[in-house]
Amino acid sequence: MTAELVRGQNHPLSQACLEIRVSAGTPIVAAAALSDETGRIHGVEWVAHPGDPTQPGLEVSRQAAADHRLAVDLDALPEAVHRVGVLLALPVGGAGPVRFGAVAAPFVAVTGLDGGEIASYTLTGLDAESAVVALELYRRQGAWKVRAVGQGYAGGLAELLSDQGLPQARQLAGSIDEAVAQGLARSVQAPPPRTADGDRSRQTATPALGPDQGGTAPQGAPGPPAAPYGGQPPGVPGQPTPQATYPGTAPDPSAVTQPSVPTAGSPIDYSHPHRQNTAPPPPPPTAPPAAPGQPAQPVAGDATGWSMEERLYNQVWGMFEDLARTTAAYRSAVDFAESRMDKELEQVLSDPRSRIGGQGDAAREAARARHAQLVAQAREALDRDIAQLTAEADVVEPALPPAYARWDNPVWHAYRPPMEIPMALRLGDLHLPEADRIRIPMLVRLPLERGLWIDSGHTGSSDGSFTDSHAMGRLAMETAVAHAARLLAVYPAGEFTVHVIDPAGSGAQPLVPLARSGVLAAPPALGAAGVADVLGRLIQRVDLVQMAVRGGAADSLPPGFDTSQQLLIVNDFPHGFDDRAVNQLRYLADEGPAFGVHLMMVADREESSGYGPLLDPLWRSLLRLTPVSDDHLADPWVGHAWTYEPSLVPPGSQVLQQVLARVAAARTKY
Repeated sequence: MTAELVRGQNHPLSQACLEIRVSAGTPIVAAAALSDETGRIHGVEWVAHPGDPTQPGLEVSRQAAADHRLAVDLDALPEAVHRVGVLLALPVGGAGPVRFGAVAAPFVAVTGLDGGEIASYTLTGLDAESAVVALELYRRQGAWKVRAVGQGYAGGLAELLSDQGLPQARQLAGSIDEAVAQGLARSVQAPPPRTADGDRSRQTATPALGPDQGGTAPQGAPGPPAAPYGGQPPGVPGQPTPQATYPGTAPDPSAVTQPSVPTAGSPIDYSHPHRQNTAPPPPPPTAPPAAPGQPAQPVAGDATGWSMEERLYNQVWGMFEDLARTTAAYRSAVDFAESRMDKELEQVLSDPRSRIGGQGDAAREAARARHAQLVAQAREALDRDIAQLTAEADVVEPALPPAYARWDNPVWHAYRPPMEIPMALRLGDLHLPEADRIRIPMLVRLPLERGLWIDSGHTGSSDGSFTDSHAMGRLAMETAVAHAARLLAVYPAGEFTVHVIDPAGSGAQPLVPLARSGVLAAPPALGAAGVADVLGRLIQRVDLVQMAVRGGAADSLPPGFDTSQQLLIVNDFPHGFDDRAVNQLRYLADEGPAFGVHLMMVADREESSGYGPLLDPLWRSLLRLTPVSDDHLADPWVGHAWTYEPSLVPPGSQVLQQVLARVAAARTKY
């Protein structure tokens, strides 16, 4: 799993032969500096740069480029080397930018020789700096680690190298600039800006998984293959900035690119005649400018996108990432303060002269005071960021459309069935203990690419309350009904169908809103016979669509064939399921989403333990949600354990029945 580092955070390295990949929006100079245990560079021969690209255990690029690959062999480094710094700088004397604040944030990744990412870091927050120490590989007690540094210098390479103790810093910086200038004609140009699709083509988001779901997907990986029926178009490999999915998905505001000019040597223009090939317009400046020294006032939809819905989606994901990273910075600062205090106390205790008496007490008090000061500074920065995010959340939440809104949002009282499918769906809220008053909407992209598992097996919640198994099962089914109702509400009339398997009839009461409103395709299936009938029909549907699509005859489906998205709700699994039905369910979970059949399981995993590891792939393929608050989901940037709260209808509210009644009326007209 890739470690998304923030400034000051470190990560262990398990391999000696590494590759450091650097991506930027403009040609930059990459170099690597060797230093001793104190961080001092002993001479110019300890720096690998375009004029002298090879040193023992190091090799860097010979020219300025938007993309670099630096080779590092930790075992081949001299014994005196304890640190390897990755240096980035803007070329001097060219027509390009002169400060990092004017370009996109550079991205640095440490990978193995197989290409698998070990750790990555996005250098945000740079402004007037023209040179920066991006990463540092360092040796500690015989083991190597990587640390995100992000230390910038407005004075360029000369100031950077001088700060590292190199006497010939200015001479070396001049020789590097000269070598780069000679090779600028061969510089790799920055990649062209990504064009956006006027039809808002969507790219699959990368899921961030919980601890029991296999971890997060590697950053920068292309999206899954195209879903030929009812799915999404093939993803485009993203920019090197971290991509987000929620616990269950991640944002990608970029769209599928379309060539805007004919390819070289070809007279044919492949661009769509009615499609804009420009970037999405920025949001209109609706907020008054902030007073000097004051933070900007938040505005709903203050993000790029073709529509307000897309802008709100991107803004929610921006808030999610901001909170993840600012919390990570706070936790890292607290860890540093504690480790520093422990080291200082250890030094006091190791010296017999200061172990006891007034001198030792004073040293211990000073160490604790420094610890408290560092923690207070970190908390002050965190509180400042949280206050800004809280103000933004207060503005964004009331402006969300029904698909993104909580059930208690007044927007549901004016609900009307939509004419098109929204970008995403809200399945709950996420929050962290350091910012308990901020709730980040958990949005997943539509159509669903993974099934949902409402876990009815937990008997405790993150707030310490406990629920018996019977009440938990009922609450899990109510949660499933709320999610199903929301899916029905956000799809156009007739484009979403719900089936229910309830072998023992234990979910009859929670299912009343769906059954009475008439939005179910048929009454809930009961007993083993009902299980076999529903599974058989849905598998036949998947097979038929799969053969039609793969055979290139998607228009030859039988007349009257229901092309709507299908959702199967399964309650009390594995009750009523024999071995054949279990295998059919696994098949639907694996193959169904690509062909318009989605699964929602309400089950306790322990009750199916008799099947052994046979069902492990089934549970891993589903996005696990809980009917009570639980901290089992992780973000894709830092990996925090976020507390998930399900999206439930407020007690006593009739909003669910009102929405389902309007859905049923629209289906009747359709």
